[in-house]
Amino acid sequence: MFRLRYAFAAVAALALTAGVRAESPLLSSLKKGDPDIKSAGALAFGPEGILIVGDTQGAAVFALDTGDRTPGKGPGPKVEKIDGKIASLLGIEPAQLLINDLAVNPISGTAYLSLARGKGPDAKAAIVRVNRQGEVSELSLKGIKFAKAELPNPSAGNARKDSITCVAFVKDRVYVAGLSNEEFASKLRVIPFPFGTADKGTSVEIFHGNHNALETRSPVRTFIPYDISGETNLLAAYTCTPLVKFPVTQLKPGEKVKGTTIAELGNQNVPLDMIVYKKGGKEYLLIANNKRGVMKMPTEGIEKAAPITTRVGGTAGPKYETIESLKNVVQMAPLDAEHALILVKAGENYNLETIELP
Repeated sequence: MFRLRYAFAAVAALALTAGVRAESPLLSSLKKGDPDIKSAGALAFGPEGILIVGDTQGAAVFALDTGDRTPGKGPGPKVEKIDGKIASLLGIEPAQLLINDLAVNPISGTAYLSLARGKGPDAKAAIVRVNRQGEVSELSLKGIKFAKAELPNPSAGNARKDSITCVAFVKDRVYVAGLSNEEFASKLRVIPFPFGTADKGTSVEIFHGNHNALETRSPVRTFIPYDISGETNLLAAYTCTPLVKFPVTQLKPGEKVKGTTIAELGNQNVPLDMIVYKKGGKEYLLIANNKRGVMKMPTEGIEKAAPITTRVGGTAGPKYETIESLKNVVQMAPLDAEHALILVKAGENYNLETIELP
C-alpha cells in the first residue's frame, strides 16, 4: 500500500570547508553497497532525500540515499497508463508489474513508486521515480548508500505480507506498523535514525465498534503522524474501518497499549492511504479507501472526539464527506501545500495524476 502520507520540511545541515559542502551526519550514516531488498513495499521520505522502504519479505526497513536534493519547480506530472511505461522501462509485461506504494520527495517533488517485478513472494523489488515533467526512470540500487534495520519476530506464512504495512519518518525516528508472530500480533515499532537495532515493538490493541470486539491481530493498514494538543499521535486506520489514535509517548518496546477509537468509517472497506493538509484556513484529513471512495474529514475538534467503546452499527465519530470527483484512488502523497499526487485505477491500467487538494 503504505503507505506517508505526512508533509514536512526538512533542512539539510550545511557546513562549508574550503568551498566544499560537507556531508551531513544523516547522510554519513549511510554506507555504499548493494542493499538486499527482497520486496519494496511501504514508502516514506526522511530529510535530505532519504527514502525509507519497508521490505515485507525481508522483514527489514531500509534508508536509501536517492541523491535527489535539487528543489523542484512547476506543476506535477500527469501520466496515463503509468504501469505500461514502467513495465516497458523494466522490460516486463504490464501484467507482471505490481505497484505497492507512492511517496513524493518534498524537496524536488519527484514521485517514487515501489514495485514488484513478477508475482508472488519471489517477485523482484524495484523502485522507479517520476519527475514533475512525467519522465520515468529507475532508481538503481547498485552501489547506493543505504542503512538497514531488521525487525525481530516478523509475521510468517501468509501473514508475512503484513509484516510491514506502513512507515513514516518523524523528527529523528522511523515509525513502522505491521504484524509480528507473537500472540498480540499487531505492532507499532519505533526505530531511531540513524538506524540502530530495531526493538521488539509495542503490541497494540483497539476496540472495533463494527465488530463489537477488542482486536489484537488486525494490522494498522495506514497511519499518519499528527499533533494533538501539542503531542504527536499516530492516526491509524484499520480494515472495516476504525480510526484510532496512539500517542507516540506510549509506544515503548515490549509494552501493550490500547489505542483510542475515535471514528468508525464503515464496514466492508480497506483504508489505503491518508494525508493531512490545510485549505481555507482549516485542516483536513483525506482518506482513500478501496470501497468507500475518498473521505474528507475536518480535524477540528478531533482532540475532543469521544472514544468509541460500544457497538456501532454504521458510522460514528467526526463527520466526513465523500469526494465524488475522486474515484478509484489507490495511493496519495502530498506534492505541495495545494496539490497532491494520486495513483488511480483506470480499467486495467493505472494513471498518475496531480490534483488540487479538495
